Amino acid sequence: MQSLYMILNLLIDVVKFFIIVHVIMSWLINFQVLNMRQQFVAQIWFGINRLLEPVYAPIRRILPPMSGLDLAPLVALLAIFAVEIILANNAALFY
Repeated sequence: MQSLYMILNLLIDVVKFFIIVHVIMSWLINFQVLNMRQQFVAQIWFGINRLLEPVYAPIRRILPPMSGLDLAPLVALLAIFAVEIILANNAALFY
């Protein structure tokens, strides 16, 4: 059972990494540091969007429109941190 706990923590870390990369890339694209006309940048951007859109879509349906401000990544990260805390507090069940 300890290996299940470690696998869940690994998956949570990977999801957190992808969300943080998505947020940083969106800032860099909006401030025109990254150019979407470059094929490599565009492929990474669209790939991360395809990965994270199933996570963001339900959150965006619940959140009210914020006129250009997307809080879905923040809410997703808060939810992931909550799951991580729940797993850490119940870690004794996995041993």
